[in-house]
Amino acid sequence: MLLKAAINGGRTPDEFPGVPLTAADIAQQAAEALAAGATVVHAHARTADGAQTIAPEHVGSMVRAFRAAAPGAEIGTTTGLWTCSGHDERMRLVAAWPADALPDFASVAFSEDGAAEAAQLVLERGMALESAVWSMDDVPALLASPTLHRNVRILIEPDVESASEAVDLCRRIAAVLRDAGVTAPLLYHGYDGSVWPVVRAAIEDGCETRIGLEDGLTREDGSLAEGNAELVRLVRVLEAVPAR
Repeated sequence: MLLKAAINGGRTPDEFPGVPLTAADIAQQAAEALAAGATVVHAHARTADGAQTIAPEHVGSMVRAFRAAAPGAEIGTTTGLWTCSGHDERMRLVAAWPADALPDFASVAFSEDGAAEAAQLVLERGMALESAVWSMDDVPALLASPTLHRNVRILIEPDVESASEAVDLCRRIAAVLRDAGVTAPLLYHGYDGSVWPVVRAAIEDGCETRIGLEDGLTREDGSLAEGNAELVRLVRVLEAVPAR
């Protein structure tokens, strides 16, 4: 099973003191997560004050540090509109990402304005594309996108608080996508209270999944995790337990 380590997202040191913010720390924790069993890494570049960014200089620094720490491994990042002033700036920034330090893949949320255009740009720049849906309302835009069948995977990221609703939504969206002819791998992941139920559902359904400080800070029993590497190891242990 592909397991993505989502190592920082928008988390702050107030939420988790060890969250990686600098390019060097992102690279180190990414390498540790890979050694613990992650297949690929997803990370958000940060400015000097810790804000999320897709500015070329910060994305380039993050990718270069990662490649030095984990040669041959793959890293992806976000194109989320919350990292910039809006879609027009997103397009300018992604177009300027350094050619010698491009992420291996980038995610585009189809809940956002301009998603289809951003997805096309990701591919034009030579990166693999991950398209994400947060709710059933996002699915029509994804299915209508010209890049639909060029995704390396589809991310199903339920934007609900209830764990049971999150699992149900993952499975309903997955069914719609498969019925529509989507053959790309599907990745489920939750957030905070839904993380572990959604991970379990992904394993049960034969889907890809992800874990890390971006998504949740705790072990399945609710205790605070040591960090990204431990969370990855716990998912691999869970995956190895036979279904009852």
